[in-house]
Amino acid sequence: MCGICGCSDPEGNGVRVGHTHTHDHSHDHSHDHAHDHQHQRTTLETDLLQKNDLLAERNRGWLAGRGLTAINLVSAPGSGKTTLLEVTLRSLMADQPCCVIEGDQESEQDARRIAATGCPAVQINTGAGCHLEADMVARGLAQLDPDSGTLVFIENVGNLVCPALFDLGEQARVVLISVTEGEDKPLKYPHMIRTADLLILTKTDLLPHLDFDIERCEAWARQVRPDLPILRVSARNGEGMEAWMAWLKAHRVANLSSQAVQQEAVASRAADN
Repeated sequence: MCGICGCSDPEGNGVRVGHTHTHDHSHDHSHDHAHDHQHQRTTLETDLLQKNDLLAERNRGWLAGRGLTAINLVSAPGSGKTTLLEVTLRSLMADQPCCVIEGDQESEQDARRIAATGCPAVQINTGAGCHLEADMVARGLAQLDPDSGTLVFIENVGNLVCPALFDLGEQARVVLISVTEGEDKPLKYPHMIRTADLLILTKTDLLPHLDFDIERCEAWARQVRPDLPILRVSARNGEGMEAWMAWLKAHRVANLSSQAVQQEAVASRAADN
């Protein structure tokens, strides 16, 4: 699993770096005994991310070859990803084929909720892992086997740290921050904000009952990423849902157009050869 954050380590000690020799001698004597732990750790992290990025590119090609658009939803736990998906799917499913890959450490709760909308869903449990990785998404896509033109939603494990590092092969990453969280989340988790294609501020129907400065949150998000599109959304009262649907449609159309151009270029090169 993840050697970056240490979720693969049952002892909770982060990345475990092995020695090629044992230490059965005392260290009560003074001598230079170099341990290049930092170099080994950096190399391990680089190797892990490179392997994931390669698999992510394969996913991207697989999606493009079938005319699919994948949206990766990321957030802290409890921000309302599943509720937003439920409402979104009930609105889209009549005209737009969709499917969902659900990521959680344990249980199939969210997959059941999504299936209740009539949308095909597969649950990926990461165990001790704190995020989805490209190989997990590949297995989910193979199991779902979506038809051409399907909109694929990937609901990542609730976490604003590691998912920022792991490309899944998606065409867009949407970050959710709920108004029940602190407005300083964009400053605390800047890498996630920098990698986002859209920021959704959720549960806005609760604003009258909370001490949450939404303008400050948006300003801090744009301090990190000046050109970041931001939507204010409530899945419960419908605020912002029309804008969210419009964003999804526009992004899907743009992605399919881009895929078509890429496929024409590939075909042209093949013909020249």
